Amino acid sequence: MTLRRTIVRRAPGKLFVAGEYAVVEPGNPAILVAVDRYITVTVTVPAEEGVEISSDLGPRNVRLRWRDGRLGPYGEDEQDARTGLAHVMSAIETVARLLAERGHPAPAFSVSVESGLHDNGTKYGLGSSGAVTVATVAAVAAFCGLTLSEEERFRLALLATAEIDTKGSGGDLAASTWGGWIAYQAPDRGAVLALARSRGVEEALHAPWPGFEVRRLPVPKGLSLEVGWTGDPASTAALVSGLHRRPWRGTASHQRFVQTTTDCVRAAIAALERGHGQELLAQIRRARRELARLDDEVGLGVFTPRLTALCEAADALGGAAKPSGAGGGDCGIALLDAEASRDIAQLRERWTSAGVVPLPIRPAAEGNKE
Repeated sequence: MTLRRTIVRRAPGKLFVAGEYAVVEPGNPAILVAVDRYITVTVTVPAEEGVEISSDLGPRNVRLRWRDGRLGPYGEDEQDARTGLAHVMSAIETVARLLAERGHPAPAFSVSVESGLHDNGTKYGLGSSGAVTVATVAAVAAFCGLTLSEEERFRLALLATAEIDTKGSGGDLAASTWGGWIAYQAPDRGAVLALARSRGVEEALHAPWPGFEVRRLPVPKGLSLEVGWTGDPASTAALVSGLHRRPWRGTASHQRFVQTTTDCVRAAIAALERGHGQELLAQIRRARRELARLDDEVGLGVFTPRLTALCEAADALGGAAKPSGAGGGDCGIALLDAEASRDIAQLRERWTSAGVVPLPIRPAAEGNKE
């Protein structure tokens, strides 16, 4: 194993376009878009032994040591050391497991994380956990001399994330890996994690993952993507966990939501591939209605007053809008006629009046690259 002296990798954040909540079930499709805000991970030779991590996503800098394939702190509680750094540490440990299976010891290095998905600690809900996992996997693997395909980097990132929580779909990881507009279907995260634990990471990298699929989609023809931030940070993990705890799962209403959302996403994918902008707008509106029905029936709090105002402002101008992701705050998206500059300007004005901050965010054409 040949270690590099300095490796820098970055991964973009993401926005969900359609398919939220349904995508957590294996094989159900979603549409996501990578955005031009990035997390950058730099890996260098350390000044001291062990693994040093500095991050503006976590509360402080830490120095860690290897203990039976896991990272542990020097003289302090391990759980406390993982606060704010869990995804970085899990990504490092997953790459180290692959190295161990190939006969290489876990190396020492320094990891520096810089986030462009936050402003002065303010969280926008652009998928920082996914982006930092993808960027860390790529940077550490490259530092250790591993050559990985896009799908292998994604699979390692998904395994690292599943070690923390198997409920996340991995859509954020896919957007951060492939970039642009993508259609994504999740595998069974519990099954692939069990495979990696029982048969090894190497086998999990190359075995079939039933339900998993990702492919790039064309950019929406003639439409401008607008992004508004509600000013209210939300916890995707908490909202998804809340849905899992409710008796609604497995009911006829749940089945209807999944079926309708899946039909909507597939129709939206077809509209993108055919360049039918108006049909895409119709499916975005349909996806929002289905999220609203879910919210009414289950009471998750997906729609906040500002997210509702964000959507209504776009509707009034002939566009289509919806919450992006789990809702409860964070961001909403809108699609409007790209040539209607007055409508776009008016949308931003209406959002500002409603307390929604228009964000200067554009789609990122590429994801994480070696």
